[in-house]
Amino acid sequence: MLVLHHAWRSSASRRVRLCLAEKGLEVQSRLVDMMAMEHHSPEYLKINPLGVIPTLILDDGRSLYESGTICEYLDDTYPDPPLRPADAYGRAVMRNWIRYADERIGNLIIFNWVHSLAKVAATWTDAELAEKLKSVPSRERQEAWTRAARKPYTDEERATARGKLVGMLDKMEETMRQTTWLAGNALSIADIAVVPFIKRIDEEIAPDEMTPARHPRVAEWWARVQARPAFAKARIESFFDEVAKAQS
Repeated sequence: MLVLHHAWRSSASRRVRLCLAEKGLEVQSRLVDMMAMEHHSPEYLKINPLGVIPTLILDDGRSLYESGTICEYLDDTYPDPPLRPADAYGRAVMRNWIRYADERIGNLIIFNWVHSLAKVAATWTDAELAEKLKSVPSRERQEAWTRAARKPYTDEERATARGKLVGMLDKMEETMRQTTWLAGNALSIADIAVVPFIKRIDEEIAPDEMTPARHPRVAEWWARVQARPAFAKARIESFFDEVAKAQS
């Protein structure tokens, strides 16, 4: 059976869980405690040298990481129902959407980490921080943890990040003037890729932008996404509820 190492509120994990749910695939769940930095432990780095989540362990024991790659693998291996357009152009559009979303993950982190990871990191002494950073394999992630622990994001930075995320809504609105979904007239990995962003925009970052008056096509798209059985199965619940559970 497939095994998924993930965290409930991780944006990339939410993508993969939604893809698995849309495919109707059963998977063993292995939760990774990000606040305890389990994804940087020697044991975890053996299956994912990047030290990120999620990681999907295949039936033969091999591992896959990077959420977009995992989703395409699942569509190749379990083609029914398809989650990619049938034509080459549509698949290219889908991949551009995945890339577009990935480029904005830093803007989402500004809002996500402050509720949990930053609070934990802020309690570490300089010596503890330095020791924990030794296990982080990525320079970029080391900088992110240092920033979370010592340099809270400013109101100006939060406003800039919010603007870029609202820009995603603008782009989606324009795209769906021509299509029902982001990469054509059927749900695809493109739609799955942006779901974690829209969830956070809707519940905290810019809920005023998610109204039919501001982005009617996005609002209608979001209602359709949430009505799908896979959405509930993937457990894409309130970010704040998940934080509270982790801290209880």
